[in-house]
Amino acid sequence: MYDFDIERPSRIADAVKLMSDSNENQALGGGQTLIPTLKQRLASPDRLVSLTGIDEMVGICKDDDGRLCIGGATTHAAVAADGSYAGLSGLASHIGDPAVRNRGTIGGSLANNDPSACYPAAALGSGATIVTNTREIAADDYFKGLFETALNEGEIITEVKFPIPEKSNYQKFVQPASRFALVGVFVAKYADGVRVAVTGASEEGVHRWTAAEEALNANFSADAIAGLDAPSGDGMINDLHGSGAYRAHLVKVMTGRAVTAAA
Repeated sequence: MYDFDIERPSRIADAVKLMSDSNENQALGGGQTLIPTLKQRLASPDRLVSLTGIDEMVGICKDDDGRLCIGGATTHAAVAADGSYAGLSGLASHIGDPAVRNRGTIGGSLANNDPSACYPAAALGSGATIVTNTREIAADDYFKGLFETALNEGEIITEVKFPIPEKSNYQKFVQPASRFALVGVFVAKYADGVRVAVTGASEEGVHRWTAAEEALNANFSADAIAGLDAPSGDGMINDLHGSGAYRAHLVKVMTGRAVTAAA
C-alpha cells in the first residue's frame, strides 16, 4: 500500500464535488475489488471517496412503476435478504462469501463490470436502468466490454432500477477459488418477452443470448433450447479453468437449469 487520503461524504453532491476535484480521485464502494488492487499497486489514486456513508444511496424500495429500486451503496447481503425479486435475491445470496456480501455493493460491482461478476447478468437480464448522478442508462447501453461501461469520468451509480419479471432464476457454475462465475446465466420472463444474459463466458463480457430468447419466447421450457446449438466457442474465454468450447457448452446447460428452476 501507499499513502492516500480518504473522504467520507454524507451527500451525493459532496461526493460528486470531491470526485471532480481531481482525475486522480477514485470512488470507493465496498472495496472488494479496489482494496486488493491498491495492495498490488495496480492503482494509485491520491484520494478515495467512500460512498458507503451516503444514506440516500442505501436501501431498497419500489417506485410507482413497480420497479425494485436499489441504492448504489446497498450491500449484496441486503439484496439477498430483501426477497422482493426472487431471482435477484437468489443471485446476491451466492456472491462470494459472507464477508464479501456484507461489504460489497451493487453499485461498485456494476461500475467495475468484472467479466465474471454476477450483477451484470442480473442487470442486463432484467433490462434494468442504471441511475447516476447525471442521467439514467439502460442496461443494454451500459455494458461496453471487459471492465468497460458507459460511465464517464467521475460519474457515480446512485441507484439501479429493476423491472420485476413474472419468473426469473440465476444459475452459476462456480470457479471455486474465486467464487466468481466460470459461467453464469440469468433468465427473466416478462409479459413482453424473455431475456437471457450470460456472464463469465465471453471475451466481450456480459451479453445476451438472443437465440435462446427467441426460442423461450415461443415455449418457456428447457425443451425449447434443447435443439439449439451451444453458443460458438469463438470469442469465449479460454484459460486454465476451462476452454472456450467448455464454456460454450456450460452456457446452454446453465440456461436450461435456470429456465427449469424459474418455471
